[in-house]
Amino acid sequence: MPQAVRFDEYGGIDVLRVTEVDRPVPGRGQVLVRMVAAGINPGEAKIRQGLLAHRWPATFPSGQGSDLAGVVEELGPDVTGFAVGDEVIGFTDNRASHAELVVTEAANLIHKPAGVSWEAAGSLYVAGATAWAMVHAVSLGPGDIVVVSGAAGGVGSIAVQLARIAGATVIGLASEANHPWLISHGVIPVSYGEGVADRIREASGGPVDAFLDTQGGGYVELAIELGVRPERIDTIADFAAKETYGVKIDGSAVGGNARVLAELAALVDQGRLEIPVANVYPLARVQDAYRELENGHTHGKIVLMP
Repeated sequence: MPQAVRFDEYGGIDVLRVTEVDRPVPGRGQVLVRMVAAGINPGEAKIRQGLLAHRWPATFPSGQGSDLAGVVEELGPDVTGFAVGDEVIGFTDNRASHAELVVTEAANLIHKPAGVSWEAAGSLYVAGATAWAMVHAVSLGPGDIVVVSGAAGGVGSIAVQLARIAGATVIGLASEANHPWLISHGVIPVSYGEGVADRIREASGGPVDAFLDTQGGGYVELAIELGVRPERIDTIADFAAKETYGVKIDGSAVGGNARVLAELAALVDQGRLEIPVANVYPLARVQDAYRELENGHTHGKIVLMP
């Protein structure tokens, strides 16, 4: 029997378990994928902890995971455009991708370009769609100066690159250990901590036009202090700021479709977008994977490879 990650109650990492499950069967318009790689994301940890139960409640026993990359195992009725054996990238909305076999809608899949590694493919959807939505939410273009908090994290590391592709000058807030990576990607690095507003002003040499907040904890207020207009601030970590300040909260729900996924995969295939991978774990070590994620300060994505 295939294995999958499950949890039976809200809680810490210790509630996660890997268990045998019935083999999924694809229905009409669906595809069964044998998983090769699946990224893990901070939002999944918060859902499992119960911190987002008011927005996205869990039904127990719950699976987890949205990102997926693998090989087509079986086609349901009325599926066209895919064949058994095809390498695919995609997503599921059913919290199910941290498993050996996953059923998803054919409309949620694209063919994996040859130049996209499995690790990158399995990490692309949630972080990539979120970064894409953030960059588009603030309408970045040539001449803009944008600040990105958490610039070396899973979402931030993609957002800074997409902002550069859009033509913006990018200031990335990150720990000093990650400054060399940011510099190598054309980003101006600025350290966190006391005096960060002054360091940003010095780095920008003028007004800041936009702000992408991947972390919360006061960065919306920092953006407003820097004179950024609310409609050019996007946060994925401070939802209350929308009501308080009128900022945007566009994330993966806005960028979450196969068209955006194909656009991001093409950029990776062309060598224009890098998906940094911090570490890879087998499915059996899902607790260790989330332990590393929840310790914070990870550069890039953590990936499960069943």
